[in-house]
Order: sequence, then structure tokens, then C-alpha cells
Amino acid sequence: MAIRDLARWIGGLGQPSPRAEGPTYALSDPRVVELLRFGSMTATGFNVSVEKALKNTTMLRAVSIISNSIGMLPVHLIDKETKEKAVGHDLYKVLHRRPNASQSGFDFRAMMQLRALVKRNAYAQIIRSKDLRTGRERVIELRPLDTDRVTTKLNLDWTTSYDYSPPEGGVRRLAARDVFHLRGMSLDGVNGISVVEQAAEAIGLALAAELAAARYFKNGSFVDSALKMPVGKRMSDPARERLMKSLNEKRGAMNAGEYLLLEEGLEFQELGKTARDAQLLEIRKMQIEEIGRATGVPRPLLMVDETSWGSGISALGNFFVQYTLSPWFEAWQQAGERSLLTEQDAEKYEIKFNPAGLLRGTLKEQAEFLSRALGAGGGKGWETPNGVRRSLDLPADPDPESDRISQGSASASIGHNGGPPLEDDESKDDPDEQRSAA
Repeated sequence: MAIRDLARWIGGLGQPSPRAEGPTYALSDPRVVELLRFGSMTATGFNVSVEKALKNTTMLRAVSIISNSIGMLPVHLIDKETKEKAVGHDLYKVLHRRPNASQSGFDFRAMMQLRALVKRNAYAQIIRSKDLRTGRERVIELRPLDTDRVTTKLNLDWTTSYDYSPPEGGVRRLAARDVFHLRGMSLDGVNGISVVEQAAEAIGLALAAELAAARYFKNGSFVDSALKMPVGKRMSDPARERLMKSLNEKRGAMNAGEYLLLEEGLEFQELGKTARDAQLLEIRKMQIEEIGRATGVPRPLLMVDETSWGSGISALGNFFVQYTLSPWFEAWQQAGERSLLTEQDAEKYEIKFNPAGLLRGTLKEQAEFLSRALGAGGGKGWETPNGVRRSLDLPADPDPESDRISQGSASASIGHNGGPPLEDDESKDDPDEQRSAA
């Protein structure tokens, strides 16, 4: 929205002006609210809106990796007693695969998460249908609502209601039971906080550094060496022409490493980087850390190239899941249970994300964990072979033994050295040892 439009809104209180060019908007228009809410000027002189903030590659990477991680992880309706997926419940498909007619589960969750991060709140209208057989209402769709067109109202009895302004005009009042409302941390208990708002100064400085670098590339000089004449001497015109011809012949990658013959006392001189260039690079690196700090995304996931990608990356991945994604898992789960489950269903079911795919670690670590789960080393296992196969998306083994948990046996599995039985343990073939054991 242009500043002249804002002046027209304020000056005319949203009334059309006969001399105004283009559309005129009321002060209650969500786009005006967006400008007033996120249009604060930073100290760098940048007006940091959501759209401008996402033009910064670090900010885009940070919010996209959080949103895409939430979008790609499966979310299930779980039976509290059996811990099995409630695939027969109407809500299961809505949560897991098809929230509405035009979006997949990934599309819906990633978009809602992005809105909650950068625009405080994310809303979806809950569409219900009544089962004619039982008379019971069931959730059949979650339709996302444009965050900029929704106003949350806290009523005197501490209930909430939502005013939605659809594009075709008018205002619709929605009750709390009809809106799935996702938010993170909140100062007023009603609206979340926006990463863009809270980190506006850091983002503004990053945008200013990018603009400075872009203008430097456009208008600055990139000469990094010079040819110097001795003091008091002047190059002759024939020598200058031969020099320019020689320089032009040696341009391009194919001529890299070629020698340049200098005449009449010319000297070759390297020009180093200035302190200003180094400071600009340092500011841009510092802003990557600032945005990473605001969003909770570790540096390696922001593609900072000097960060080691060794064995510590697994620990950083766990850090990202536990301290960045886990609060959002809980926000999703509790918002869903509050709005999508009836009191009767809430006693029997729960909504759960499955972050196992992000926590699996290397193949070696997975193998060690699954071996322990099956009872390796003589200990009692806690998972069946078919349970392990399901966790790896493999079909079940029809053998009945594959659905039983190993009970373990220390006497049967401990060898002479206190570890697992040795393959070359000769005692099993020695008749005297067998009689002694009997």
C-alpha cells in the first residue's frame, strides 16, 4: 500500500475523494490494518513488512525450514488407551491427509505455520456435518482464513469470537468452536507474536546491508590491481596501444596465468580490500546470526558455510526438534484438541505429531536403537519385529513370532566375557561341558 493511499484514508476517513486516483479504502480494511501493524519504520529507514522481510534470504530460510518441517511431519489422531492410530475416526483423514478440497495436509500445515510465525496468528474455519444415522456432528474440512481479514475479539466472559471480512465484502461473526486458531507465544492471551515484528530492527539492518552490497556492485569500482609508471615519466602512445592490445588478448578464463610484458618502467601493483568492504561482509554475517537467534534455527540449517558439518550436526538436528519445533508441536496439538474434539472424544483421543523422522539419526544409530528395542544383548525388548518394520515403512512379517516382544534371557545370552554368546564358543560342542551344565 502506498503512503499517499494511507494519507487519503486518514485525511478522508476512508471516504472516496472526487479527485482521488485509484481505489479508496476504509480504515477498517485489513490491508490498512496490515500497513499500520507491520509498517513501522526501523532505525535503518526500512519499512519492514512481511513481504519485505521474506525477501531476506536468511529470514526466508529460517521460516521456511520451520514451516516445511511442520508440514512434512505426520500428525495423527491417537487412541489414548491402545496408542494406535484412530484411522476409523472422521477427523483422522482431515488431520493427516486432506484438510479441505484444495489442499494436501502438507500444504495446509506449512501455510498455517508460516502465517503463525510472521503474522501472529493462523486461522481455519471448521466445517462440520451432521451424521444422519447417529445425529453426531463430525469435522469434514478445515478451510484457511486470510489472517489479515480476521479480528479476534475477547468477550467479557473470557470467550473468544472472530470477525472475518471476506473479499466480497461484509463481516461474518464466527464462534470460537468454528475456528481453529494457531498461535505461539502471546502477550495478551489472544494473539500470538510475530517474528517479523519482534525482529524488525535486525531484519531492517540485514535489508540495508543487502541494499548497500547491491549498490556497491552496481556503482562501485572492482579494479583490484593497477599498472604504475615511475614518477616523472609518461607512457608513449605506441606503448599504450601495445599494452591495451595485450590486455585485451589476455582477457577470459582461457588466458588465465598468462604473462604480461610491461614496457617503459611500468610496475604491477595489487590493490587490497578496504576496511569498508570487510565491515560490510561482517555486518551481513552478523545479521544471519541475529535472525537465527530470533527464529531459533541453528546456524548450519541456515546454510552458513563455515560451520562444520561433522558429527555435531546430529546433535544440532536434535536441538532444532526439541527447542524450536517441539513448542509448535504442542501448540498444534492443544489447539486441535481444543477446537476439533468434542468433550467425549477428548477423553478417548489425542492429536500427536510424529517427529521420529527428524530424530532417527544415522543408519548406524538407528540400527543400535532398534536392536535394543528388539531385546539385543539379553535385555527385555519393548518392541515387536513387526513394530520395528512399521516404523521403517516395511510390510509386516506374517510369522506370529514377529508380533511378540522378546522377553530376553541373561543366562541364555551372556557369554564367557559377559557379552553376547561367542560364535566360536567351544563349550556348546563339548560333551563334558554339556553333562556338567545338565
